[in-house]
Amino acid sequence: MTMLKMKIEKTDSMMDNKETNGSNDMFFENAYFIIGTSYAGKSTMVKELAIKYNGIACEENYHDNYPGELDAKEFPCLTYTRDLEDWHDFIRRSPQEYKDWIDGVKKECEIIELRMLPDICNQRKKVFVDTNICIETLRKIAPLNHTLVMLADPEIPLHRFFDRPDPEKQFLYKLIMEEPDPEKAMENYRAGLKLICSQEDYDELENSGFNVIYRDENRTIEQTMLLAEQAFGLK
Repeated sequence: MTMLKMKIEKTDSMMDNKETNGSNDMFFENAYFIIGTSYAGKSTMVKELAIKYNGIACEENYHDNYPGELDAKEFPCLTYTRDLEDWHDFIRRSPQEYKDWIDGVKKECEIIELRMLPDICNQRKKVFVDTNICIETLRKIAPLNHTLVMLADPEIPLHRFFDRPDPEKQFLYKLIMEEPDPEKAMENYRAGLKLICSQEDYDELENSGFNVIYRDENRTIEQTMLLAEQAFGLK
């Protein structure tokens, strides 16, 4: 299995694809995309499938491997945190500002991913992608059964967001606790999460026309992987 942990070199094809993102000029027969909600198991499936099929795992935020500096004018949302002077401003934004930023990040990530994927897929291995690419674009760039939706109850992130031990979430928790009124700051942040994890977005994913797997606490990783393989036509 190949994990996209290292920086990759900038290639001519990456630059050539700059103006063709989302067009029919790119169609990835060997790529398998997973989209969905938080806590649905997307990252785990990408890793496990890449291991089993000796493929390439494009894990969450793999666009961070894009070479070179991002232009703040072209990618204002992706460069927001890079250029942020006081991280307390990050958690002080209104819920709508947070939601708008997340939506902007997804759109900008799609641009970066579509610049990277041609070279990744040219390695002639199966590529499993935890992606930000939107539903409309996914319909154009891969066979219909090469996109899988994984869904969890949208209420889960509201209650378990800070339960995960990863450094980013614990850093945000620390910032919130440093606020003059931590309770109010936490309420504000959770309101932003609620906008991001909306029932409307859940319904759009569920009704996208792609195969769907729902989170089930009683199902093992192996059982979920079998469902994913069947959805992708790998079994």
